[in-house]
Amino acid sequence: MRTPAKTSRSAAALAVAAALGLAGCTAPGDDGEAAATPGVTADTVTIGTHQPLSGPAAAGYSAVSAATSAYFEYVNAGGGVNGRSIEYLVEDDAYEPQRTNEVVTELVEDDEVLAIVNGLGTPTHSVVLDYLADEGVPDLFIASGSRVWNQPALYPNAFGYNAEYTTEGAALAQYALEQEPGAKVCVLGQADDYGEGLLEGVEAVLGGNEITEIQTYATSATDLTVQMGVLKAAGCEVNILGTINGFTALAVGTAAQMDWSPQWYVSSSGADYPTLVGHLGEEAAAQLLEGMVCVNYLPFGPDSEWTALFRQINDEYNDGAPFTANTVLGMSVGYLFAEALAAAGDDPTRESLIAAVESGSLQGNGIVPLSFSETNHGGYSTVGIMTVEDGVQDYNGTTYQVEVGQVTEVEADPVPLVNGGIPAG
Repeated sequence: MRTPAKTSRSAAALAVAAALGLAGCTAPGDDGEAAATPGVTADTVTIGTHQPLSGPAAAGYSAVSAATSAYFEYVNAGGGVNGRSIEYLVEDDAYEPQRTNEVVTELVEDDEVLAIVNGLGTPTHSVVLDYLADEGVPDLFIASGSRVWNQPALYPNAFGYNAEYTTEGAALAQYALEQEPGAKVCVLGQADDYGEGLLEGVEAVLGGNEITEIQTYATSATDLTVQMGVLKAAGCEVNILGTINGFTALAVGTAAQMDWSPQWYVSSSGADYPTLVGHLGEEAAAQLLEGMVCVNYLPFGPDSEWTALFRQINDEYNDGAPFTANTVLGMSVGYLFAEALAAAGDDPTRESLIAAVESGSLQGNGIVPLSFSETNHGGYSTVGIMTVEDGVQDYNGTTYQVEVGQVTEVEADPVPLVNGGIPAG
């Protein structure tokens, strides 16, 4: 299912047909006329994505593409990028890999999109990775912390976005080591690539033998009583969680029922305070989440110019939907694509778009500039530590750069907001 108010399949087909029709007017043998670029017309650029608008991952994550769409509407109202508006086709894959394969194939072969942008999920996007590489479609800013995307030799058109799970695990472990020396550190994670990656990062810092207890859960689970009981019995003092928001709330709530209050260190995927308040209730969240530690790499907090702009866009173009970390994620990745499109030139092609990302000129809008290159197709490798104090979640001034398990404290270097948040070519 495609989200409402986006270009319909028939409209996209007409646009492509018009472009091909113009190209077809070229006389045979006129070598000076280049072939039409998929998804590009004189006044539009059409891109696509797969997102879980329904199914088990829809809660929270369905807000990502809605926020991206709202940002693009804001850009289009401001004149677009290099004179072209951005049409964003959002397909619902329900977080089912088979469905992902179907909708991405439709976007590429029927809609002829210029690029796939911010496809969400490790198990879902993995099934289309080779296909997009074979078709030469730019596979930009994948919404997953898997390190698989950062393999330029195998996937020259694929680029990650999120900090890798191992990066987040290493940063959380380093902060625990510094703040809670000698504490019993334990890990709870999803029984998949997400949880395994986070655990790998924790082990890189602490060593496998220094983790007191490791527990996992399936995403189909509805209860964490057994896992939390084992962690409590082991005497865990710091619990590092590789969980999504619903399971973070379930873990914290279950511990509270056991009259147990360890320190919570949580991956960015499961630590959005407004979302957790929705799960736990305002009063319980204020008590149970006070002091919660997490990592992030995007603009956040009450003093951020980016946050202020995104709130404005959310009110005007997203019907004033709840403003969460997923709102910031969706608009931030939209900004990065607009930045790449601006750098791809007045007449963008798939090749010039990939070259623009690899050029190293893109900065994004995070707490440090991005550093894509021909040899680095990963997303953020630097993350900041956030804490919850008196119901406010914000950066606390500690920032880590993580490279091959080595964690180094660095200074944040936030990317400033310029030109109203609309990149210029």
